[in-house]
Amino acid sequence: MTDFTMKTDADGVAIITWDVPGKSMNVLSLDGAATLDGLIDKALEDEAVKGIVITSGKPDFAAGMDLNVIAGLKKDGAGAVFEGVMSLHHLLRKIELAGMDPKTKKGGKPIAAALPGTALGIGLELPLATHRIFAAANPKAKIGLPEIMVGIFPGAGGTTRLVRKLGAMGAAPLLLEGKLSDPKGAKGNGLVDEVVDDPLEAARAWVLEAKDSDLVKPWDAKGYKMPGGEPYHPAGFMTFVGASAMVHGKTSGVYPAAKALLSAVYEGAQVPFDTALKIEARWFTNVLMNPSSGAMIRSLFINKEALEKGANRPDVGDEKVAKVGILGAGMMGAGIAYVSAMAGIEVVLIDARQEAAEKGKAYSEGLLDKAISRRKSTEEKKAEVLGRINATTDYAALEGCDLIVEAVFEDPKIKAEVTQKAEAVIPKDAIFATNTSTLPISDLASASTRPEQFIGIHFFSPVDKMLLVEIIKGRETGARAVAKALDFVRQIRKTPIVVNDARFFYANRCIIPYINEGIRMVGEGVSPVLVENAAKMMGMPLGPLQLVDETSIELGAKIAKATRAAMGDDYPDGAVDEVIFWMADQGRMGRKAKAGFYEYDDAGKRGGLWDGLAAQYPEADQQPDLTEVQHRLMFAQTLEAVRALEEGVLEDIREGDVGAILGWGFAPWTGGPFSWLDMMGAAKALSIAEDLARDHGARFAPPALLREMAASGDSFYARFGGEAKAA
Repeated sequence: MTDFTMKTDADGVAIITWDVPGKSMNVLSLDGAATLDGLIDKALEDEAVKGIVITSGKPDFAAGMDLNVIAGLKKDGAGAVFEGVMSLHHLLRKIELAGMDPKTKKGGKPIAAALPGTALGIGLELPLATHRIFAAANPKAKIGLPEIMVGIFPGAGGTTRLVRKLGAMGAAPLLLEGKLSDPKGAKGNGLVDEVVDDPLEAARAWVLEAKDSDLVKPWDAKGYKMPGGEPYHPAGFMTFVGASAMVHGKTSGVYPAAKALLSAVYEGAQVPFDTALKIEARWFTNVLMNPSSGAMIRSLFINKEALEKGANRPDVGDEKVAKVGILGAGMMGAGIAYVSAMAGIEVVLIDARQEAAEKGKAYSEGLLDKAISRRKSTEEKKAEVLGRINATTDYAALEGCDLIVEAVFEDPKIKAEVTQKAEAVIPKDAIFATNTSTLPISDLASASTRPEQFIGIHFFSPVDKMLLVEIIKGRETGARAVAKALDFVRQIRKTPIVVNDARFFYANRCIIPYINEGIRMVGEGVSPVLVENAAKMMGMPLGPLQLVDETSIELGAKIAKATRAAMGDDYPDGAVDEVIFWMADQGRMGRKAKAGFYEYDDAGKRGGLWDGLAAQYPEADQQPDLTEVQHRLMFAQTLEAVRALEEGVLEDIREGDVGAILGWGFAPWTGGPFSWLDMMGAAKALSIAEDLARDHGARFAPPALLREMAASGDSFYARFGGEAKAA
C-alpha cells in the first residue's frame, strides 16, 4: 500500500487520497511526496482529467512532516536538508502552477484541497499550494502552522505563501506564535477559503466549474503587490521594523527559529516568488542544523508525545478513572475538579464547609462562563460539566470512587486526618493520591492502611493552564497506583513525569535554587534589573524575582522555615532567608498581595521593581558581568537536575527535560537542562561549575556524574537516551 492513491470519477475529477497505512494521522515522508508527485504528473498529463481534489482517507487531513525524515536528512548534512526541502518546493509549485502556460497563465487544471479535520504543518502547506481550500465544519479540527513551537518554522512554502497572501502583519501571529484555529476561525484569518459540511463534494463541484482566472495565485499575476507593503514601501517599512522589535522583545534573541523566519520573510519579500522559496529553504536548513531546533523537537514533540502515550507506564491493565474524589476545594482542588469534569470524569469535591465546597465548584463555573464569553463553549456544555461535580462535606459521597486526590493544606496532620476519613468509605482497591509540592510521599503514606495504593500527584498552578503533572512514587507505591495516576493524567490531557520520592521531588528541587540564586544576588548588591533581564535573555519566561512574586513570597518563607527545620545545620540558604523574611515582614507577599519585589496597581497589574528594595539592599558599585549572572541562574537549576538523575529521583532524562520546560519554563530553546548540557559539552559545563563553586560556594560543586561524563566525553542523551535509567 502507498500513502497516496488516485481514482478518477465519471466527471473527470481525479481524487487523490492521503491515507498513510498503520498511522492514526497522516504524516508526510519523502517516499510519500514522491508518490504524490507522480500522481500529480499523471493527472496533469491525462486529457480525461478535468481537475484534481486532494483529500484524506482519515478523519483528519495531516499532522505534519514525518520527524524521522527530518532526522535522516540532518544526519546527511545541510546539503541533504536543503535538497530535500527544495524537492518539496518543486512538488508544491507544480501543484500551484497546475500545467498552465507560463506566459498566459491559461490551460492549467484546477486543484482543490478537501480537509475533513485537522491540518497542521505540511498538512496546511500542501493545501496552501492548491487553488482553493475547503474545510469541514468540524469545530474540533485545528488548522495552522505550529512549527515555531518546536523550534523550527514552516519551510515547505508555508512562510512565503502566507506572507504573500496575508501580508507580513496578517501572517505574523500565525507564523511567529503558531496560532491554531478551528475551521471558522481559519476562514476568518484567511487560511482556508470555504467551510462546508461536505468538503470533498464542494471541492469536486468547484473543480468542475473553475475558470483559468481562478487558478492564478495573486503573486503569479501581473502587478502583484504585497498586502500591507513590502519592506521598503512606507507602510511595509514600519511593519518590518515593528516585527523585528517584537520578535527580539519576545525571544531576547535566543530562539534561532524566530530570527530565521523573520529573515526569510524580509529577504523573500524583495525578490520574485521562486527565489523567495529558495531563501526560505536556506533559512529553514540553517535552523534545522542548529542544535536548538533538534533539542526542541526532541523534547517538545518526540519525548513529550512518548511520555503522554505511556512510555514509562507499568505493564498493568487499563486503569482509566471513572469517578474521582477530591479532598479540599481550595484553588488546587477546584482546579483539579474542573479539568477532571471537563474530561468526562464524575467528581466528588469535598471540603470541611459546604460553603467552601460550593466555592470550589463555582471556580469551574467561572472558567466555563469565560469560555462562553469567548465563544469557546456553550451553556449546554457548561451545564454538562457542572453536573458532573458534586460539592459536599459528606465523605460517604466518596463511595464508588476509584481514585482519590487529596489537595488540602500542606500540613501532615491534616493530610493524615483526611486520608483516614476517606479510606474508611472508599473501595478497597481505590488508589489514593496526595497533591503536595514539598512533603515526602513515603511519610504521608504512613497514615494509610494501604501504602502500596498511595502515590503523590503534584499539580502545578493554575491547574487548568499548566501542562505538567509530576507523579511521585513512595517507597511502597505499587505498579497499579503508578498506572492509575498515569492514566488519569492522560484523561485530563496533561503531560506526566514519574519520579521517586525525595525532598522537593524534581521540579521544585530545581526551581527553588533558581529563585534562591536570584534573591541571593539581590542581597549581595547585584542590580535586580540585571538579575531579571539576565534570566530572560537566557530564555527563561520569568525572572526569579517575578516568579517568586507569582508563586507567593509567603509560600517561599514557609518552605524556607520547613526546610531549615528539616536540615538543621546543613541548611545552606540563610542569606536568601534574610531577604525573603524581610520582604514578608514588610507585608510584601507577592502578586496576590499586590506588593512584592515588583509594584502592582489596584487591579493587580505588574509595574516596575519596588524602589524600597534598593534602600534595604543597595546596588554595589561594581556589578558582575551578564554571563556570570546567567551562569549562576542556569547552573543553579541544571546541577540539581543532574543530581536528581544521579540519585535516582529521575529515572529518565526525557522526563527531566520535558518536566523542566513544561513545569517551570526552563529556557525552551535549550530543549531542557540535559539537552543544554549536551549542547555545551560536559567538559565545558564542568569547567563553568568549578569556577562558580570556587567563587560562590559549594552549591555549585559539580556532581560526580558530571565529572565522569566530562572525563569520558559522553553526552547525556548518548548514555541515557531512549528509555534512560539513572546512573
